[in-house]
Amino acid sequence: MDNREEVREFLTSRRAKITPDQAGLPSGSRRRVPGLRRSEVAALADMSVEYYAKLERGNLAGVSPAVLEAVARALRLDDAERAHLLRLAQAADGSDALTRPRRRAARQWVPHRSLQWTLDAITAGPAFVRNGRMDLLAANQLARAFYADVHAVPGHQANLARFNFLDPASHRFYPDWEQAADVVVAILRTEAGRDPHDKDLHDLVGELSTRSDAFRTRWGAHDVRHHGTGTKRFHHRAVGDLTLAYEGLEMAAEPGLTLTVYTAEPGSPSEEGLRLLASWAATREAGVPSHGATTG
Repeated sequence: MDNREEVREFLTSRRAKITPDQAGLPSGSRRRVPGLRRSEVAALADMSVEYYAKLERGNLAGVSPAVLEAVARALRLDDAERAHLLRLAQAADGSDALTRPRRRAARQWVPHRSLQWTLDAITAGPAFVRNGRMDLLAANQLARAFYADVHAVPGHQANLARFNFLDPASHRFYPDWEQAADVVVAILRTEAGRDPHDKDLHDLVGELSTRSDAFRTRWGAHDVRHHGTGTKRFHHRAVGDLTLAYEGLEMAAEPGLTLTVYTAEPGSPSEEGLRLLASWAATREAGVPSHGATTG
């Protein structure tokens, strides 16, 4: 399995996004392609058209960092896109251990008990561990309550991408559903560049592409992004509206996994909402019927 198709589609999609005006080139009136021509990108990158065409056909094996940087500059790639291009080149070379073919795990990944202790020690906000496929692998009590509507399907762990695109409840949970959908696909696309041999990821993308037009359209855009910090809005069925900040932390002991923690601004209605959610979670996990936890 190689990644030439992924490289080809990524480079052509980035080239199509740049207007001649953005690149400081005359626009003209007889353009047959969106964005820049190959010859214009080659000129901006200071290389021959033939060589750039070879790169755009997906042949990144053996390409020097200087050439990749020139292409990134010519295509005006942001930091996430530049990192994605470098990972694609590493995968083409086979030089990155993270991109080597991996066996499908014989059993479900289980967090080390100290990791679960760490998650359980976070009591003021939802905290969870996910992989690049958006599988929910471990969580504290608040995160289990927060994602109460995200259910596992037979043969798979609970997965935020499946929830986003295949479960109608996601449209209530994410008031900014379109933005949430964009983020999910960008994370999956980034993971595809990091590990093009992940069969579980290929299976997930195939499933979502078959069952969701919204996913298929976004997947074809080849957008990638870093997803480390920010603010999101949610509507939880038990406690109503929440506006939460998040921090995503890469786990040094488990490459490819991310620890995410959601928090609310001190003194805000969302902080009170998280306290209500904690009460609802404790009642729920104790198996006691909950009455009146909701605020709306």
